[in-house]
Amino acid sequence: MTAQPLSISVPELGLEVSGLSDIPDHARSVYVLAHGAGAGMRHAFLEKIATGLASAGMGTLRFQFPYMERGSGRTDSPDKCVATVNAAVACAQDQAPGLPLFAGGKSFGGRMTSTAQSRAPLNGVRGLIFLGFPLHPPGNPGITRAGHLDAVKIPMLFLQGTRDEFATPELLHQVVERLKPRATLHAVEGGDHSFKIPKKQRTEASVFQELVTTITDWTERSAG
Repeated sequence: MTAQPLSISVPELGLEVSGLSDIPDHARSVYVLAHGAGAGMRHAFLEKIATGLASAGMGTLRFQFPYMERGSGRTDSPDKCVATVNAAVACAQDQAPGLPLFAGGKSFGGRMTSTAQSRAPLNGVRGLIFLGFPLHPPGNPGITRAGHLDAVKIPMLFLQGTRDEFATPELLHQVVERLKPRATLHAVEGGDHSFKIPKKQRTEASVFQELVTTITDWTERSAG
């Protein structure tokens, strides 16, 4: 199945953003998948995740934040991102009525999704999935970016590479322990912020399969 382009209205901002719906007929759930800070919804990483999840029976709905839509290199304010996340979730409900919803995304997109959830529950969303949570800037370790997660009362899955310079393993473990039992950490051994691992250790395909399997297993447990 080829992802279907669509337009997502963001009433709070008085604008529309682009989206991609990839929801197979056999989908058991849908993941509202936000992009990272520096690349949009058509980035190769998100394409591979969406394709892998569709094959495993999980649909996705990707979308652009307004700054990416207009080609700006500067991210939007949290308020604008939260409004866009809410609109994307509403769109996913329209696209797949009755299916369990999950939300999150790559790096910045995941953090903006959790920010939205911390302010007000995302309608119908049963859990959050982070593909490389940006706990702190590279070289400046800290956990202040995770403060809002205390207000998130639904399950959270952190998929994180052990070489991720945006999340020192010890600090991320500390955050997840604080958030248990709502939080689950799946560490990808040797992975960086984009889950890249030296080819001599394992193939890219095996890494993506690990991500897809972890997500689908966790969402099925959470949806059940």
